[in-house]
Amino acid sequence: MQTIQLTYPHNLTVNTAPETVAAIGFFDGIHRGHQKVIGAAIDLAKQKKMKSAVISFSPHPSVVLNPNIDSVDYITPMEEKKDILEGMNVDVFYVITFNKTLSKLTPQDFIDHFIIGLNVKHLVAGFDFSYGHKGSGNVQTLKDHSRGVFDYTVLDKMTYDGEKISSTLIREKLDKGDVQDAAKLLGRYPSVRGKVIEGFKRGRTLGYPTANIQVLPETRLPAPGVYAVRVRHNDQVYNGMASLGFNPTFEGNLSNPSLEAFLFNFTGDLYHEPVELDWCAFIREEKKFDRIEDLIEEMRHDEETIKHFFEQKEEN
Repeated sequence: MQTIQLTYPHNLTVNTAPETVAAIGFFDGIHRGHQKVIGAAIDLAKQKKMKSAVISFSPHPSVVLNPNIDSVDYITPMEEKKDILEGMNVDVFYVITFNKTLSKLTPQDFIDHFIIGLNVKHLVAGFDFSYGHKGSGNVQTLKDHSRGVFDYTVLDKMTYDGEKISSTLIREKLDKGDVQDAAKLLGRYPSVRGKVIEGFKRGRTLGYPTANIQVLPETRLPAPGVYAVRVRHNDQVYNGMASLGFNPTFEGNLSNPSLEAFLFNFTGDLYHEPVELDWCAFIREEKKFDRIEDLIEEMRHDEETIKHFFEQKEEN
């Protein structure tokens, strides 16, 4: 997959950009609704014998448009988003820099520059897609703004249990620790990536040597607590349990949550290694223990619960 970063004004032309069928949207999470939009573009591209493309933006518009927001946590940070799209066999990924200049473009100027100007021959969007200054362009105005140069397809919302599948809903699920519900909306387990760093090595003294994972910045984390997880490293997958939180038994004053994972049936050294962790199930909230013996007993119970969870998953 070719990734092309664009800033207004870009220097691509219809003569230099390939003819594409493109899906457009921010696509944070690339959830089941997003997959439907992107999949439709891929299928149409095959039918038309063109390249498939995804047009997205960075950073999230709220960072630019809302003076009270400095940064946004993403369900899928950019590198993860790229890997998912590549796995879907998208040919071209256009990433448009969202800044104040872009936000002031008229809807027609946006379409002229980033759709017609990129040689898009068919555009696929969700029903709530908007574009141009203050989102004044929408799927109803595409007919006029397309100037008859490209065709377009608008897909209706996808729902689950009567609710629209959306990045906002997934964030709400994560904030509550409802990672299993989030997985149903995403079509896969929510995940984080990071590098294993040296910690306090307390887990070894407790009988549970853990990998302390430094998560990539701007990653949306679920609620603090203990989780059943799967950890991928060098094409190997390990079941395990993870604690996300502030270590109230030992610390109690951490400003940011720490993530420690104990991998079942793993021996070796993961220090400084990249890993990816899937949140499979919420087990319990974080607790403060007065005695280390009580913490160890609780961890043993967590281990039994999580191993039983994975056994049931395998049976089903």
